[in-house]
Amino acid sequence: MTSVMNETDFVSLLRAHSQRYHDQHPFHVRMNTGQCSRRQIQGWIANRYYYQENIPRKDAAILANCPDVEVRRRWIRRITDHDGATAGEGGIEAWLRMGAAAGLTREEIQDHRHLVPGVRFAVDAYVNFARNRPWVEAVASSLTELFAPDLMVERLAAFQRHYQWIEPGGLAYFRARLEQAPRDCEHALEVVTTHCLTIESQALAVEALSFKCDVLWSLMDAIDRAYPG
Repeated sequence: MTSVMNETDFVSLLRAHSQRYHDQHPFHVRMNTGQCSRRQIQGWIANRYYYQENIPRKDAAILANCPDVEVRRRWIRRITDHDGATAGEGGIEAWLRMGAAAGLTREEIQDHRHLVPGVRFAVDAYVNFARNRPWVEAVASSLTELFAPDLMVERLAAFQRHYQWIEPGGLAYFRARLEQAPRDCEHALEVVTTHCLTIESQALAVEALSFKCDVLWSLMDAIDRAYPG
């Protein structure tokens, strides 16, 4: 019988899986090297908004399924980070301001007129996963954030270097995630390593993370097809 992985090996496996997505999709490679047109950047912003506005719903589903009050007390901050404590705050608002800085109106982002079906399908699949799978697996799926700080550093630098037509104030979302993402992934990793203490539960955590990577890859495939170079 296969024995349970020690924590170091388990975390290493999770990190390896989280790296499957962030810096490898062809659209991201082109975006980070300045090869995307204005239309492609605007299309990415408009479509990625659907993911951003659904993050609190995903996190609310995790909270609804989680019986651990200590986890809930910390996890709920993710919802406040995105929705804001009051109007005009939070990550969703910051994303809308980035859209405005890139020449999109709030109305055209919020009414989903640019949303392509593949993006809607991928994001909805992720929200449904969080609702219907055990809460620890849903937490594990969020570990794509393990490399998010590095991604945000690279993306912020790329936008400042290559897409100077975007007003600088519109990049506040990326700057905020430089602080939030490390905190979030540290907590998620703590939860997963604390609760996944059998080889079966560890395998399910890795599968959940792989599923999330597939969701994000599918989302980017849909954007890439809708906005060819």
